[in-house]
Amino acid sequence: VILTGTSFFEGFLLQARDAANQGSVTTVGTFTLTNRNKAQLLTCNKHQDSAVSHTSNARQTEVCVIWNAPADAPKQFTSDGCGQSKSCLLDPPGCDPKEDPHCFFLSMTPEGPDKTSVIFELSGPAEGYIAFALSWDTWMGNDDVYMCVKDGDRVSVSAAFVSGRTHPEDQSQFGLSSVLWRLADGAIQCRFSRPVKLVNQEAARYDLDQDYFLFLTNGHAQYGKVWKHSHQPLISTHNKRITGPPEVLRGSRGPIIMKMHGALMLLAWMLTGSVGTVIASFYKPDWPNQTLLGQKVWFQVHRGLMVLTVTLTIVAFCLPFFYRKGWSKVQYTHCKYIVLHCSCIYINISNLFVSLSRRYIFNWAHWGIGSVTEIMAVAAMFLGIRQSSLPLPQPWATHVLIGYVTWLASFRIEGAAMYLCVTLTVVCLTNSNGVS
Repeated sequence: VILTGTSFFEGFLLQARDAANQGSVTTVGTFTLTNRNKAQLLTCNKHQDSAVSHTSNARQTEVCVIWNAPADAPKQFTSDGCGQSKSCLLDPPGCDPKEDPHCFFLSMTPEGPDKTSVIFELSGPAEGYIAFALSWDTWMGNDDVYMCVKDGDRVSVSAAFVSGRTHPEDQSQFGLSSVLWRLADGAIQCRFSRPVKLVNQEAARYDLDQDYFLFLTNGHAQYGKVWKHSHQPLISTHNKRITGPPEVLRGSRGPIIMKMHGALMLLAWMLTGSVGTVIASFYKPDWPNQTLLGQKVWFQVHRGLMVLTVTLTIVAFCLPFFYRKGWSKVQYTHCKYIVLHCSCIYINISNLFVSLSRRYIFNWAHWGIGSVTEIMAVAAMFLGIRQSSLPLPQPWATHVLIGYVTWLASFRIEGAAMYLCVTLTVVCLTNSNGVS
């Protein structure tokens, strides 16, 4: 421990106290001196070497001493024993909260031979709060929640109930005992014990001898109030009996079906759709004397790629509805863009049936609606890669998409300029031949 000041100081008193009980005068730990000429040890409340003070009125700018933690101090959380003496949920798999402050860690250890209570340990990045929930299914709502919330230099540990996608309700410390917490090295950690069955138990508090899916999440907090988590919660892949045999649980933040939705949309509009548009825009003069199934090569390639794009888009569009089992009550801007996007595709397909006598109408409508569709596809991709159900690395995912759009736009501009130059050259040569 180093005390420093911008100006000289003469006297000082140094003690370590419990931050969770600021009204207490009980000291914590002991001190060891590094320079006996500048400081001395004191005995406070019959606790030897529990304080440090000055030895004279000599002016000083720095004092350095060693603080010794008490023998009963909470030890750092560790993944040692996971699957052997306790059940653990880790993200990323195999991480250790003792070594990595960004390790999301939840452990459950039944106490006593009769397993009448369970010790929970929770650790994660100290952004604001970290919490876990016991749920009957993999959907948020009707969950028994336990939170460690950072409030300044302190942490409040409490239980609550979440009835839906709302803020926690009925927040209290009822049933929690042996509560300990720690803020250090960029991590927030808390430990508490809870009986398997609570006396006068409310319906919102679940027994621990049942099977539950485990949710693990974190987010920001302000003045002890939690905000909505910015990332999809880590959800265990299967339900777990809290008092059951020790095991290492696995979880996922991104449902497979939503990852498939994102992959198909990106494949459709970053590959097949873009290539199909480029073929139609700049490759019409190529293969002038060759046909494919009775049509020009460029047209067949363009049509095939665009049909594939439409197919991929329709399949990808349906997947979130299968995941949510209907239309989500929370409407996201990304979803609205997708609906408009698919509407434009439908209109564009309808234009294919315009008669040849109105071909110019089809040409302009096809170009206009196609351009709007592509612009909305880009907007939907930018919104989609930030969805909490797709845990893509940010800001790198956004930077990659910006680079792709910039490259595609520059390629289009360059191609249009070359096409214009070729057209003007042909016109000039034609005019010069006519004059001669």
